[in-house]
Amino acid sequence: MHCKDVSLREVDFPLTEEGISEAMKDWNAYRRAEFLVLKNRDDYAVVGLHRPDNGQLFSKVEDFDIISLPENTIFIERPEMDVINVPALASLQMEYPDKAVVVKGLFSHVSFAYRMEPMVLRVTDSIPPTPMKLGVLVRIALASGYIEKPIVVEENVIDMADRIPEVGTEAVMFPCRVSGLRADKPFYFLDGAPELKHEVTLIGCHLSERIFKSLYGYQPEFLNVCPADYVPDDGVKTLTKCCLVKSGHRIQGNHASVPWGATVPEVVDAINDLFSDQ
Repeated sequence: MHCKDVSLREVDFPLTEEGISEAMKDWNAYRRAEFLVLKNRDDYAVVGLHRPDNGQLFSKVEDFDIISLPENTIFIERPEMDVINVPALASLQMEYPDKAVVVKGLFSHVSFAYRMEPMVLRVTDSIPPTPMKLGVLVRIALASGYIEKPIVVEENVIDMADRIPEVGTEAVMFPCRVSGLRADKPFYFLDGAPELKHEVTLIGCHLSERIFKSLYGYQPEFLNVCPADYVPDDGVKTLTKCCLVKSGHRIQGNHASVPWGATVPEVVDAINDLFSDQ
């Protein structure tokens, strides 16, 4: 909900069912207000409002719903948080799953989260580079305001450095020099097309494998770190990068793929398409 739909009022009556019910008998509300956050010292309560649609700026409350009382309502301040961003509210709800969370955020705007059901997006990508590039793009996408579902992120990181102990050849080859990867045995970088003086194991994706075979004319020992091959069939919505996707995105069941050089708009579109059935 937008912060303009949530009104914060400091009151001096007890935030009990009886106290709130008595106050609502004569309560006038602004026509955009859908929810009312009541504050009495350190106590908070949240109320849903029902008003006539009579075109007046203020009108008497016809009915109300008590959403939460002080015993299950907390107040926090997150000065950097956009309180109208649905994924941000979902992440906040994950921190306090059994509470109504009244939050004061960016621009001192106030909103709340209660009984939200977060939707998990698994983001699978390889590192380096670090931090995980697709994870960064997803966080920017969720903060953009163009995704209006309560999506929270679960990161699945494939670290190429973790595969080095599996190498059984004299040397290892990594896809590119900018990765900064190193090994205790001789190592090469595929992007330099070096002359090979050792038998190597290539750690990379299927595109790296195809490039190697094109350059050197044979199939190397290969340790696969292609993110698309690390997507289990477990029903969790998952986003990866894929070199076979040149632009836009591709959906296959619960798996969305964006290009290796994906942009934030492409990631936004992929997430919205992936969750369009929910």
